[in-house]
Amino acid sequence: MSSGTRWSALSALATEAGACTACPLAAGRTHAVFASGDPSARVMFVGEGPGRDEDLAGEPFVGRSGRLLDRLIVEELGMGRDDCYVCNVVKCRPPDNRDPLPAEVAACSHFLAGQLELVAPAVVVTLGNFATRSLLQTSEGVTRLRGSSYAFAGGYLVPTFHPAAALRSGGLVLAQMRADFVRAKQLLAGAP
Repeated sequence: MSSGTRWSALSALATEAGACTACPLAAGRTHAVFASGDPSARVMFVGEGPGRDEDLAGEPFVGRSGRLLDRLIVEELGMGRDDCYVCNVVKCRPPDNRDPLPAEVAACSHFLAGQLELVAPAVVVTLGNFATRSLLQTSEGVTRLRGSSYAFAGGYLVPTFHPAAALRSGGLVLAQMRADFVRAKQLLAGAP
């Protein structure tokens, strides 16, 4: 698929997400938070859902967690955020930063499925329990699943902690995230 066609299809999907009222989250949003980055990226980061800063900006991972994510991308992957594709499982902010409800995830699922299909990354890095469980369709938590990679959508999925967990917990969680990012880099190096 050409870059122009991919960009056009993702833009149409983003417009659809911005007008979506399929679940109650739409009523409380300032902006639908669709994605940022390169639609031809070889690595995609998937988080849970937008927080307050993201809802206001209309872009994923723009607060403290986003700054840590950016730093890890540079330091461990050797690339910039603009070289990656960054999105969330749900596109509207859940109130009080709660986990999205199953009906909310279901209402948004076709947006993430479209993003995965159109971007077709070699490596998907899930950030936190919710994204990991959603994409791997498991009840296992990220603490048990991280440290490995999984075959996923013709490529690989690397689960890791959400950057907010590293900001709260510090050293050990951050070191584990760094190791997971290195794993993603190794998979990218070996992927076609």
